[in-house]
Amino acid sequence: MTLTTPGTGTFTEPAPSALLLLGRGADLASERGVECAGALPDPSDPALVERARAARAALGDRAFVLGHHYQRDEVIAFADVTGDSFKLAREAAARPDAEFVVFCGVHFMAESADILTTDAQQVVLPDLAAGCSMADMAAIDQVEDAWDVLVDAGVADETVPVTYMNSTAAIKAFTGRHGGTVCTSSNAQVALRWAFDRAGGVAGRGKVLFMPDQHLGRNTAVLQLGLSLADCVVYDPRKPGGGVTTQQLRDARMILWRGHCSVHGRFSARNVADVRAAVPGVTVLVHPECTHEVVTAADMVGSTEYIIKALDAAEPGSSWAIGTELNLVRRLARAHPELTVHYLDSTVCFCSTMNRIDLPHLVWALEELVAGRVPNRIVVDADDAHWARVALDQMLALPGH
Repeated sequence: MTLTTPGTGTFTEPAPSALLLLGRGADLASERGVECAGALPDPSDPALVERARAARAALGDRAFVLGHHYQRDEVIAFADVTGDSFKLAREAAARPDAEFVVFCGVHFMAESADILTTDAQQVVLPDLAAGCSMADMAAIDQVEDAWDVLVDAGVADETVPVTYMNSTAAIKAFTGRHGGTVCTSSNAQVALRWAFDRAGGVAGRGKVLFMPDQHLGRNTAVLQLGLSLADCVVYDPRKPGGGVTTQQLRDARMILWRGHCSVHGRFSARNVADVRAAVPGVTVLVHPECTHEVVTAADMVGSTEYIIKALDAAEPGSSWAIGTELNLVRRLARAHPELTVHYLDSTVCFCSTMNRIDLPHLVWALEELVAGRVPNRIVVDADDAHWARVALDQMLALPGH
């Protein structure tokens, strides 16, 4: 991994005003109220690592450990499979002989694994506090109230709900009950085309209620489906009637839930301009959960898996600035020493909820299973599980799956 700044050679310690790359330094004054020193704690002591190895060996094939791309390395080291949320849930479903599925990710991911696995399998989340701020921005009572607003506006019958994978089981179930589908950042374009066709076609009056990430919905609709920003309206559940008028709802094609990713929402167009000035010839690659301003300023946009594949195929010696979670960016930088990889943000913070799954929590969960106790089991309500599965199955039926 090569960390450089123009004209200085190997990167050591930046000046106070320099672009902070890959967690080297921090500017807490600009952290938007979140204290984050920009570096994870030191790796766990060897005794804890050995305990993890012993517990994992004792469980053998009875346990299947999943590690999301955004997990810290000390956890990824014990994962049987790594990937994004939906890939991991499908991997769990493909291992019906595994008695325990230990999901090193966040709560909604473990819910999806419980929905897709058999009743005989038990899904464990090492820390129940590992949630997702984006998923939490769409509570089921808020979504049901929003649907009532659409009914009162006379547009519910021409609206198809589409929920991002990063949502609770209850929201996925709501989507299934109302004839919608789930999408990932990889297939959002296909899912929206399907939804518009179902709602009356892109040229018709059909609408999509997209939850919970407004940025993925807006970026996909405008940049990939040819809609305009004027076709999009943001529904804010914290405001009466969503903060929109009946006429706005009738005119809109995309009704975007006011939600976002706390990590990807940090990146700004200024970050893009700064890295271009600091690193001539850099390719800026960002996740579609970033704001529209960032996505339009970047060179390439794609899902986590897309980002990984792009760097795998990159020309040796090329420079990249990546706008996604820092654990993944650092891992990609280490995997590609032939590239110069920069973190896009000028100040650094990890996904705080994803990083709650640390090695001590994983060791505790594995040792509990060895002792015959099942900790932090994730069980989705049967009715919610049924309708969420309907929405997930609809996604699997989309072209390309």
